[in-house]
Amino acid sequence: AHVKSLVITIGEPAGIGPDIIVKLFSTHPQLFSNEKIVVIGNKKLLQERATTAIDALSVIDFPLHATVIPGKCDIRNSAFVMKVLTCAAEKAMKNEIAGIVTAPIHKAILNDAGFSIAGHTDFFSTVTRNKTVMMLMTPQLKVALFSDHLPLREVPLSLTPEKLSACIRIILHDLKNRFQIAQPRVLVCGLNPHAGEHGYLGTEERDIMIPVIRAFQQENFLVSGPVGADIAFTESMRKNVDVILTMYHDQGLPVIKYAGFHEAINVTLGLPFIRTSVDHGTALDIAGTDKADVTSLYHAIITAKKMYATSTT
Repeated sequence: AHVKSLVITIGEPAGIGPDIIVKLFSTHPQLFSNEKIVVIGNKKLLQERATTAIDALSVIDFPLHATVIPGKCDIRNSAFVMKVLTCAAEKAMKNEIAGIVTAPIHKAILNDAGFSIAGHTDFFSTVTRNKTVMMLMTPQLKVALFSDHLPLREVPLSLTPEKLSACIRIILHDLKNRFQIAQPRVLVCGLNPHAGEHGYLGTEERDIMIPVIRAFQQENFLVSGPVGADIAFTESMRKNVDVILTMYHDQGLPVIKYAGFHEAINVTLGLPFIRTSVDHGTALDIAGTDKADVTSLYHAIITAKKMYATSTT
């Protein structure tokens, strides 16, 4: 049978997306051989950023609307970025590909162009109409986020029993079916310092989180917490769980980036297809300079391939 290709979306053309793709192609050509990986983007742009010939790189071509200057986003190319993403999503929903690996987009320029997009996760969630969960991982650590691109003041308002429960279900389902962890162990971080200190430092844990966690325990799921985020990541806690669920962006991400910045990747849970991503931004300041590190892209590809090979969903 024909082995399905993994697709990489090129991301913001003025950022390091094109750079890391061609750099990885030159260092690991075997990853890409026989159309095992197909890039959705623009071949001419990729060749401009490459230091070696990329004739053997499979590319689904979309036209750029303005000349790309590395480091300078151009609002006229926003439609190109969205077309690339839409193409990838359509192929994934038709089950034509193994999965999607995304290079970074520049959210502000897309919004300036009138595309209402909070990020890749939000985009794929919208096009599939699926609830999703953002999970960051290194080879040693998995951290899921209850809320991702949300202003901090809105986080407590967004925390409802229904939403927390749906989030935990997605994590349990995907760790089992996509990562082959038979009984996933989930540790939930509290929203407040010391997980509310018995209600003296906030009541969300007592009123919302503990009842939800207890309900999962009654169904024999290995969900524990809430614990204060300051102790959740200690060695003794970490070694007994598969994933730590944090309540907001900056509760989880600093830890993962400190733990292994270059190796960290982003995985979207809850989608009907596999989607991984680099865990870094467009790095406009080094675009076109060959300084960008390809490690995150490499891990995003390897993880997507592994998930595809073992997925049971």
